Amino acid sequence: MTTTAPPVDGRVIGLAHYASRAVLEGVLARHGISFPQSVTLRLAAVAEGPVDRARLTGDVIGALKIGHPEADGLVDDLFTAGLLALDEPSLVRITEAGRKLHDTTSAETRAVSARIYAGIPSDELAVAGRVLALVTERADRESAAGAATPDQ
Repeated sequence: MTTTAPPVDGRVIGLAHYASRAVLEGVLARHGISFPQSVTLRLAAVAEGPVDRARLTGDVIGALKIGHPEADGLVDDLFTAGLLALDEPSLVRITEAGRKLHDTTSAETRAVSARIYAGIPSDELAVAGRVLALVTERADRESAAGAATPDQ
């Protein structure tokens, strides 16, 4: 573990995100699923039963910060792959194949994450979690307010 910590800023957070995401994408690639597809599948997997397609699409938009057409496309991709299915005209459910894929990739990711986070004291992880949750909340608020555009 690095003994001198750089000051936390967007660059440091971004580097940690992309390093972790690269590991996750390696796990996902072995199973033929992309990161955005896995986020979409996870949202269906953690729902308590079938979920309205509009709600699922909205959750994908919020999680990935993408537009409606892209989120709809991700849901459609998972239908095509047999990982999601429609129960009723607008209710989406995860299929048995989708559940198996989610469970498998989640287990593999947990094992890698355990190695990555090994030796980091739990109190430090708790502080990092609180800081990152606050940064996310503030960034979401700025984005919603339209502050993500350059100054004029």
